[in-house]
Amino acid sequence: MAERRKRTVIRMLALAGLLGLLTACGAKPGGQGAQSAPPASQEQGTGFVPAGPHSYDSKDTAVLLKKDSQEGTVTLLNLDLGRTYTLTVEGTSDLYDKYGEAVSLEQIAVGDIVDVTFLRSKKRLNTMQVSPSSWVYADASRYEIDLRRGEVTIGEDVYKLTDDTLYLSQGMRIEAMELNPVDVLTFKGIGSSILSIQVEKGHGYLRLQNEENFIDGYMEIGQSSIRRIAEDMLLTVPEGHYQVRVSKRGGGGTKEVTIRRGEESTLDIGDLEVPEVQYGTIVFTLEPAQAKLYIDGEKADPSAPVNLEYGIHQLMVRANGYQTITTYIKVAQPSGGLDITLDPVDKENENDEQEEKDKLAQYKVFVDAPAFAEVYLDGNYVGIAPTSFPKSEGSHIITLRRSGCETRSYTVSVDNEYKDVTFSFAELIPGVSTQDTVTPPLSATPTPEPVPAP
Repeated sequence: MAERRKRTVIRMLALAGLLGLLTACGAKPGGQGAQSAPPASQEQGTGFVPAGPHSYDSKDTAVLLKKDSQEGTVTLLNLDLGRTYTLTVEGTSDLYDKYGEAVSLEQIAVGDIVDVTFLRSKKRLNTMQVSPSSWVYADASRYEIDLRRGEVTIGEDVYKLTDDTLYLSQGMRIEAMELNPVDVLTFKGIGSSILSIQVEKGHGYLRLQNEENFIDGYMEIGQSSIRRIAEDMLLTVPEGHYQVRVSKRGGGGTKEVTIRRGEESTLDIGDLEVPEVQYGTIVFTLEPAQAKLYIDGEKADPSAPVNLEYGIHQLMVRANGYQTITTYIKVAQPSGGLDITLDPVDKENENDEQEEKDKLAQYKVFVDAPAFAEVYLDGNYVGIAPTSFPKSEGSHIITLRRSGCETRSYTVSVDNEYKDVTFSFAELIPGVSTQDTVTPPLSATPTPEPVPAP
């Protein structure tokens, strides 16, 4: 009996040795995507196994909210729970780009979507990699954001905004409404969802000073924006340096202005020349022949040559059953001709749309707060909050301004429901927002140009 018990003990010891050998051969090194085997040593009788430098017990796909190289920390947003947490980055933490190449913390950007492994008990980062399943649209300037539907259209592709989509500008979180259609943005996401939007090139504000002689004239800001000049305008303009061309009755000139993000620039145009009125004669040919012509909002007779003052004019041509055309022409020579052809549309639908617009305009959009702030709608002055304006469906820019505070603008989506809408915005932040920019004219009068086709 004693001999049999002895042989049993020997077999158990041999089996234990074999298992130990197999475990040693099958162990994986610590690193990305694999949990390290626990160290062989442990405290006598406690069962405690100290964590190795590459140990982890948690993994996550998250958005990088903040990184602090000096403190050695990263703050992440969990995509499933919408919660934030902070991890310590140590010398043993491994960082990778999307393709698995080792990088530094500086090379991973705030707003990136990352796959992380970490040791929860010590809040220590083990690995962080820009997620291979993520995508990026960098420096996009042609897009459409519909906050009402929670959608973003980039090219022909439509993506969804989530409740946890991160909006960033200059390293700070902002509200979705603070994005402006003129901003240059970088979109990052997974699948059909956008998880972060970064403002790469933002916007500032332009105000004209001493513009009395040019009211109802036009100004061109750079190469892509034409606006009719009205009293007390405050325009939202992409940050950058521009030539601003002002014209009315053939007079005006060109000045330069620099727009900085979040700042208000004032351009004095009081010293531009206002010469005697000059006229050009324009012959219009409209198709269909019964189409109606409106110039600067006033009805004109296209059956005879039309005399127009030198400068920029807005044209609108409309006819029942046809698509309305709105465009600009520049009159800078004694005579010219313009042919305009309208495309047919469904007449019933066109009438219905106009009726809906007229009915909707009977309702109001109210801006209640911040109190006593100047309110501008798409650049035009509305009044002092609380104030209101007629309701019009679509995307609009509401700009708020108060002396001694930073000017702020919000992009809002107005629905087509037959009821009033009220917006209450956050209080304006005290600070200096105005940068006076007064520059001499580059030229006293515009260079004559032919009348362009629409």
